Amino acid sequence: MCGVVVTVTGTVTPTAPTTLTNADRCDRCGAQARVRVVLTTGDLLFCAHHAKAYEDKLRDTAVEWVDETDLVQP
Repeated sequence: MCGVVVTVTGTVTPTAPTTLTNADRCDRCGAQARVRVVLTTGDLLFCAHHAKAYEDKLRDTAVEWVDETDLVQP
């Protein structure tokens, strides 16, 4: 379940879920998402491959980087 953050201006912003599910898909290729990138403009979901490919460009501007690639079972 998502939490809620209330800013000083009174704006309500839902927080991103902390756990990705099987229903979460990579925005680039549609594979199962393993990384959620929270930006000020919205969230991006990536598979492990595309998260690594875009990490250099996004890491500095990300508000939060939720990496669940270690939960991948062989």
